[in-house]
This record gives sequence, structure tokens and C-alpha cells, in this order.
Amino acid sequence: MPSEVVFPLGGKRVWVAGHRGMVGSAIVRRLQDEGCEILTATHAEVDLKDPAQVDAFVGDARPDAVFMAAAKVGGILANDTYPADFLYDNLMIAANVTEAAHRHRVGKMLFLGSSCIYPKLAPQPIPESALLTGPLEPTNEWYAIAKIAGIKLAQAYRRQHGCDFISAMPTNLYGPGDNFDLNTSHVLPALIRKAHQAKVAGADHVLLWGTGTPRREFLHADDCADACVFLMQRYSGEEHVNVGSGEDIPIIDLARMICDVVGFEGEIRLDSSKPDGTPRKLMSGDKLRAMGWSPAVGLRDGIESVYRAVKADL
Repeated sequence: MPSEVVFPLGGKRVWVAGHRGMVGSAIVRRLQDEGCEILTATHAEVDLKDPAQVDAFVGDARPDAVFMAAAKVGGILANDTYPADFLYDNLMIAANVTEAAHRHRVGKMLFLGSSCIYPKLAPQPIPESALLTGPLEPTNEWYAIAKIAGIKLAQAYRRQHGCDFISAMPTNLYGPGDNFDLNTSHVLPALIRKAHQAKVAGADHVLLWGTGTPRREFLHADDCADACVFLMQRYSGEEHVNVGSGEDIPIIDLARMICDVVGFEGEIRLDSSKPDGTPRKLMSGDKLRAMGWSPAVGLRDGIESVYRAVKADL
């Protein structure tokens, strides 16, 4: 049985920061079932890197709850190319929203991190306790450090000010609204686009970065959104909570699954000169499952639904 609701959302004003992103938009969709008033603000309305703008918005909007889904995100190449942007932007976003939520007495805030916060060689599956126990994966450490700072901000404001701020750490996410730009996207949407373009062009192969051996865990954004609402309503603790599927897959097998879904019958070639990233990154979902939550969307079903939704635009 799920744990009891301690922070119901019905009738509350709920700000989803980053509502245009893949996770933020999924949270907005999920909240439509909760009977709350959903608050949003575009980048043109509020620059989350500007403390004065964030403070003014929160002071005027007076949200009862905040889902902190805003972030500057990207894959290995983007992180490696723009380390200063990934560190500075995400630090500022986390600091400004957290401080404004405290200053204006927001009832509850959920900060969304990323599984890249964990050490490169963390034990598998990765428990929440593995945080800060070893060196990070070098290709995305800038983003990871900003997200770790966001977790620690939530913990610090909880300790010093009694704020009910919590953090959730999703695994690799995919879904509607994902980024399919081959220069900045993550592996799953990049593979969907590569396979689709190869099929349309009648190509005889697709090229996969790395050796294909790293294992990755994936979760549909709608499942992540459901878990975030679950945690907002039911969890109040200092330690962050992993949000994942509990299963991982070698990248080469993911590529084969995507090619099958797309209908591309050519060869998958490996470019082993490109970086693999972390060898394995499966998170332990024991803590969240013990509260009574589990995902609903299987990986192949999720990929099929995403491909149906986006193939006309690829």
C-alpha cells in the first residue's frame, strides 16, 4: 500500500519551474488530475538565473508548492563543450528558486536532480547513500556538481530554516518533448533520430558512439512526473530519493530495440573512438518502492509511443 498523503495538492497553487521542458511538461500533465492551480512562467517572463526576477515572481504568485524541474541540460558532448554554462546556470537556478521559496514561505518544494550526481564507479544498483563517496564521471561533472549543490541547498534550508524541501533523483528520462538534436541530445532520442533518418535515407548502417557495452537505465517522463507528485504528497525527509525503473540495458541492445521499433533493418556500427561515459548507472529504487510507488510504462512501449509522436518532425 502507498504511504499516506501528508501534503495534498488539491486546491493549492503549484508552480512548475521549467514547465516547457520534458519533465516539467510531464509534471504539468500529471497535476491536471490533482485539482490544483498550476502556475507557470516562461523564460521571457522570469529568468531563473536572475535572483531579483525569481524573488519578484514567487512573491507575486505566492505558490504553495514548487516543482523545481528547470535546468540547463544536455548530453556528453554538450557538457564537455560548455562546462561553465552547465555549472553556472544550474547553480544559479537552484540557488535562486530555493532562496525565494524560503523567503516567501512556500509550503513545500521538490528539487529535481539527475543520476549523474553519483560517483562514476558507484556500487550497482546505486543507493542514495553513495552520494559524495567517490569521483564523478568527468564528462558531466559540471552539471553533476550543480545538481549536488541543489540537493545540499534543500537539505541546508531544511536544517536551518525548517523548510519542507525535498529532492528526487531521476534516472535517464525520455518521452514527449525530448531533445532530438544530435549535437546536444541524450542517447535514447539521438538513437531514435539516427535510426529514423537512416531508414528514410535508405542507408545501410547507423553509427553508435562508443563500444555499446555501457548499461543504462531509462524511465518515461510520465512515470517520473507521477513519482514526483507521489513524493510531493507523501515524502518529507532530508535524504534525496532515487526515481528509476529498476532495470538497465546495454546501449547496443537499446540501439537494436530502437532500430526494430523504427523499422530500420541496416547495420549498427560502433565508433569506439567516442567516449562511453560511465560503464554502468543503475539506481536502486528500493526506497521509493518501499513507499508504494512503481513505474507503469515499459521501455519498448515507451519508445514506440515517443516514436509515433515525433517521427513526422524528425
